[in-house]
Amino acid sequence: MVADSEYEYDLLVIGAGSGGVRAARTAAATGAKVAIVEDRYLGGTCVNVGCVPKKLYAYAAHFHDSFDDAAGFGWSLSEPATFDWATLRDNKTSEIKRLNGIYQRMLEGADVTLFNARAQLVDGHTAALKDENGVTHITANKILLATGGWPWVPDFPGKEHALDSNQVFDLETFPKRFLVLGGGYIAVEFASIFNGLGSETHLIYRGDLFLKQFDHEVREFTRNEMDKKGVNLHFNANIERIEATGSSYNVHLTTGEVLEVDAVLAATGRKANVQGLGIEELGISLDGDGKIPVNERYETLVPSILALGDLTAGPELTPVALAEAMQLVDYHFKDIKPMPLDYATVATAVFCHPNIGTVGLSEEAARQKLTKIRVYSTEFRAMKHTLSGSQERTLMKLIVDDETDRVVGAHMVGDEAGEIIQCIAIAVRAGLTKQDFDLTIGIHPTGAEEFVTLRTVTRH
Repeated sequence: MVADSEYEYDLLVIGAGSGGVRAARTAAATGAKVAIVEDRYLGGTCVNVGCVPKKLYAYAAHFHDSFDDAAGFGWSLSEPATFDWATLRDNKTSEIKRLNGIYQRMLEGADVTLFNARAQLVDGHTAALKDENGVTHITANKILLATGGWPWVPDFPGKEHALDSNQVFDLETFPKRFLVLGGGYIAVEFASIFNGLGSETHLIYRGDLFLKQFDHEVREFTRNEMDKKGVNLHFNANIERIEATGSSYNVHLTTGEVLEVDAVLAATGRKANVQGLGIEELGISLDGDGKIPVNERYETLVPSILALGDLTAGPELTPVALAEAMQLVDYHFKDIKPMPLDYATVATAVFCHPNIGTVGLSEEAARQKLTKIRVYSTEFRAMKHTLSGSQERTLMKLIVDDETDRVVGAHMVGDEAGEIIQCIAIAVRAGLTKQDFDLTIGIHPTGAEEFVTLRTVTRH
C-alpha cells in the first residue's frame, strides 16, 4: 500500500508497547507507510515494568524454596545461601536493555519510522509530537492509540511514600520489611516475590479474599498456601495513612494496627494511559470502566482513530494486545474480516508461589451461565515433596457442562501451573469434552497427568 498523498503516513501508532509494535510491523509488511511514537521506552509495560522483570524476579524468589527442597535429595550448601538484591536488579536491567534494542531493530527492519517524542492528537488525522527540539506535526490516514495502562494509587495521607508497580523493580536497597496494598494479581505476585526473596511481607486487602475475578476455590487454596509460606495476610483492611519515620514507614491500617516497614507498594490497579493524548477534545470519552470504547474494527467514535490493548475492554494481557494488533491490520490494511477473538477462553497465570493457571469459566460463573455442571477437583502433595519435606500442595480442577460434556473451565494452583494450563487452554478453546480428557493417556509420573485421570465428580 502506498501512502495516501493527502497524508504523510498510512498509519501512525502512538505507543511502542507489544500491541503497538506488532501493529506497526505487520502493517508495514503490507506495504503501508508507518510511523510509531514513543516517549518512554520500547516494549511498553510488559518488557520494562511488567511481565518480563516480574517473571525474572519470580524465578529469583523460587530459589529460596529450591535450596530448602534440595536437602531431602541429598544436596547441601557448604554455606548458608545469601541473596544480593543489587545483582538481581542490575542483571534485570541489562536484560531489559537488550530487549529494548531488539524492539528497535525490529522496527528498523520493518522500515517503520520511530519518533522519540510525546504525542498529542490535534484532529482525526494529525498529531503534535513534542521532544527536546520543540513541536512538529505529522499526519496519517489512520492513528492507532496503543499507550497501555498506568498504575493508579488511591488517595490517602502519605500516599507519596507508596511505590507503584512501575517503581518497585529498581529499589536502591532491598526492603527487609515489605508491605503490599491490593488484591489483584500484581499485588499477590509481588507479595510472593518479596516474601520469597526474604522480606517480612504483609499483604493488605480491603475485601474478604483477594483475586476476586478468579474461581473461589482457587482463591481460598492460594490464600492457604501463601499463608503457609509466611506471607502475612490482612483481609478486610486498608491503609489509613503512611507516616515516614527516618528510613522506614509506619503504616496505619483501618483495623487500628500499625505496621513498621521499609517499603510500601500500592498495587491497586492500572488505568488507561490517556492523559495528555487529547482524546476528549475530539469527542472520545472513556466508558464506565475507564476504557476507550471501540467497535469490532477497533475504531473509536472518530473512525480514523483506532485503539487496542489495555486501553480497551479486553483482558489486560500482552498476548491479547498482540492478537488484537493482528486483527486490526487484517481489517484496515488487508481488507480481511478475521474471526472474532474468543476472549472467554483466554488463559492466564498468576506468578505467585505457588503459581496459578486458569482458563475458561470459574465454578461460580459456570453455575450462573449453564443449566447443570459437573466439577472435578483434586488436591495433593506433589511427588517431589515426598522427599523435599515441603508441605506445599497442588490444586487441579475441571468444570464440565453436564449437557454437552464440554470442559468449559480448567484451573490449577501449583508448580508450573502457567505452563500446564497453556496446553489445557487449547483443549478448552477447541471445545473438547471430558471424555476426550478421559481417553487421553497421561505422562507418568507428572503432576499434569491428573488433568486426564480425574474421574470422581466432586460436586454438581
